[in-house]
Amino acid sequence: MPGPTTEAETIEPQSLKKLSIKSLKRALDLFSPVHAQFPPPDPEAKKIRLSHKMKVAFGGVSQPPRQPDRSNEQTGTSSAPLALPGLEGAKSTQKGGVTENALVVGPTLQPKGLNSIGTSGKSTTIIPASVSSYERNFSTSALMERIPSRWPRPEWHAPWKNYRVIQGHLGWVRSVAFDPSNEWFCTGSADRTIKIWDVATGVLKLTLTGHIEQVRGLAVSNRHTYMFSAGDDKQVKCWDLEQNKVIRSYHGHLSGVYCLALHPTLDVLLTGGRDSVCRVWDIRTKMQIFALTGHDNTVCSVFTRPTDPQVVTGSHDTTIKFWDLRYGKTMTTLTHHKKSVRAMTLHPKENAFASASADNTKKFSLPKGEFCHNMLSQQKTIINAMAVNEDGVMVTGGDNGSIWFWDWKSGHSFQQTETIVQPGSLESEAGIYAACYDQTGSRLVTCEADKTIKMWKEDENATPETHPVNFKPPKEIRRF
Repeated sequence: MPGPTTEAETIEPQSLKKLSIKSLKRALDLFSPVHAQFPPPDPEAKKIRLSHKMKVAFGGVSQPPRQPDRSNEQTGTSSAPLALPGLEGAKSTQKGGVTENALVVGPTLQPKGLNSIGTSGKSTTIIPASVSSYERNFSTSALMERIPSRWPRPEWHAPWKNYRVIQGHLGWVRSVAFDPSNEWFCTGSADRTIKIWDVATGVLKLTLTGHIEQVRGLAVSNRHTYMFSAGDDKQVKCWDLEQNKVIRSYHGHLSGVYCLALHPTLDVLLTGGRDSVCRVWDIRTKMQIFALTGHDNTVCSVFTRPTDPQVVTGSHDTTIKFWDLRYGKTMTTLTHHKKSVRAMTLHPKENAFASASADNTKKFSLPKGEFCHNMLSQQKTIINAMAVNEDGVMVTGGDNGSIWFWDWKSGHSFQQTETIVQPGSLESEAGIYAACYDQTGSRLVTCEADKTIKMWKEDENATPETHPVNFKPPKEIRRF
């Protein structure tokens, strides 16, 4: 037997939002003094709210410090700052039947005898309470001291553009080095050859063969007519550029040699490789002077300086070590990175260097190795190469073909570009393996996985108006 029908079944279904709006409209119709308008702000309610905020923020201060009364000399009236509203011990100064309350905002000037360090140079803002409280926009921002950012603003640098692509190698191009005269540069490749190119025209001048595996490190001496090469075949070779042939070989590495550096003032060669050792060689006698042991994994980056620390190495064990070249001992170990330190670069003028890892690019001061700061952006790729010139333009090249240009002083990345693979190559072959500036710092050479060498220069037509600096100082600075 069907039940009696009710009118509730015919009611139109309505959403919760629609019902809430209807309820709000009924409440406004009942209680609002003026229809379609919100009631004016209640000054008493604002005063109570502000008083509560001040009590939370300054609850530990029972009474603000006394301020010198300077206005009496000019106006003859009392304007001593009084306690904040809502605080214990609040007082008011009455003169001539008029009560004057003052609100002390911001830090106060402490007597020199009590504290001469903290807020010695900061002023106090006094807001008289004669203005009605609801006319002022009270908020916590009015109570906070605004400190300008001390982060250095980046200098303007012109963007860099690719102006030449050099083809000739038959394998990945893994290393590059410039001649001290700046007339030519050499590149080492996975095709086991070393090629010498003219800087001005990009024309191939010479091809040297002798390695039986890919050439991973190159250096040209500025003291002799020698070039040094190292490769995955465990060999370190010295080439005489007057005869264009190998005159010395340095034997001792137990596995592939990944990096190579020449000492700027001594006849000393440094090589690091997969055997976790950085070896120090006498160039003339071919003798191994030291085996700098201490790393737990591949030594993949090394640079040298004329003064201590004379040798700095980076490794896949995520550490950077400073070495004492007199005793062959570790001076300092930096453990700031969380991933392999595949690339490092020494600034040509400053006593500082930068190191790159997949987690971050960091800047350190020398000689103590104090951490300065991280670069303000993360490239988020494996960084194989980095270089910096005298103008403070640092470049980092990633495994995914990304090339980022940085302002050295501030750590701001002012240009982020992607390399373009040569026709016939896969997109996955966009990788940067080595990068080097020429002796003037006006040309950049990158060695890539698509078997090409690319040359870069600054855009002459760029101005600060066409390419403005888009910089925001960091809100918080990581100290590790």
